[in-house]
Amino acid sequence: VQLVESGGGLVQPGGSLRLACVASGFQVRGVDMTWVRQARGNRFDWVATIASGSDDSAYADSVKGRFTITRDDVENTVYLQMTRLKPDDSGVYYCHPKFDPARRGQGTQVTVSS
Repeated sequence: VQLVESGGGLVQPGGSLRLACVASGFQVRGVDMTWVRQARGNRFDWVATIASGSDDSAYADSVKGRFTITRDDVENTVYLQMTRLKPDDSGVYYCHPKFDPARRGQGTQVTVSS
């Protein structure tokens, strides 16, 4: 089982990024998948979850209306589309099966700064 996150970078406030989480060793459509973020080595904060086998999703209040989590079953990839980014969105973003946070990948750094 492996997860590889990508798509992070430096973006100005108000900008957008799309993160990708490519899975191998299991099918993302079969499990709830979650994005979390870690700012400055602090705790992991939940960002969004997409349910297995459906498009049902849930978001932290801080990102609701700005972020969208989706899944591509063919590419076995989970995406996080982030818009209207704020400096508080900065951090390292990880994905993992909702009930198996130890499976997260190496993460991808997002920095929102002018």
